[in-house]
Amino acid sequence: MLRSMFGEILEAMQRPDWSGAVYRHVELSAVALVAGILVSVPLAVAVSRSPGAALAAINVTNLGRGIPDLALLALGLVIFGIGYTPAVVALFLLSIPPILINTITGLNQADPRVVDSARGMGLSERQILASVRMPLAAPVIFAGIRTSAVQVVAGATLATFIGGGGLGDFIVEGFAGFEFPTMLAGAIPVAILAIGTEFTFGGLERIATPKGLVVA
Repeated sequence: MLRSMFGEILEAMQRPDWSGAVYRHVELSAVALVAGILVSVPLAVAVSRSPGAALAAINVTNLGRGIPDLALLALGLVIFGIGYTPAVVALFLLSIPPILINTITGLNQADPRVVDSARGMGLSERQILASVRMPLAAPVIFAGIRTSAVQVVAGATLATFIGGGGLGDFIVEGFAGFEFPTMLAGAIPVAILAIGTEFTFGGLERIATPKGLVVA
């Protein structure tokens, strides 16, 4: 039974549109995540200079985290229509909260004594940001990126509902027709991508952690 099921899953993965679905899934996730990083990190740096602005940004972002993924997709559908663009926009919005909150938190948790020492050595605020605060915040920032990346990879399965493509096409097709091999041909790669993303960004997080923090 299991051998037969495994063979049917492999057969579904040999369909001409399967590799395209994998590519689209990875593309949607990567584009949304990169856009989220490029927007969230500079925004976090800007608002972290003001405690009031940082608190407001965190509160607003936390409210945004409560919006279901399907609601974000519906919003993208209403504004941009059906297809690739609304899916990317929805996933981009999904990627922002963990990165933004972790970046603000990491920057604000930099040891004040280290920052004051850097000022005493004559470093400008920009130099302190680049040479002191960002390196100290790097582990927390990468933890946020890792969380965001896994959420985006998982959330990309819902892009199928607005014509965005991806592995969600196989999951929905299999579920609708009670074709479990087809459904698993989409679900298994999504799980592998999510786990691989977790381990990849976990490794990057360890690499980004300054050696002094590791020793400490």
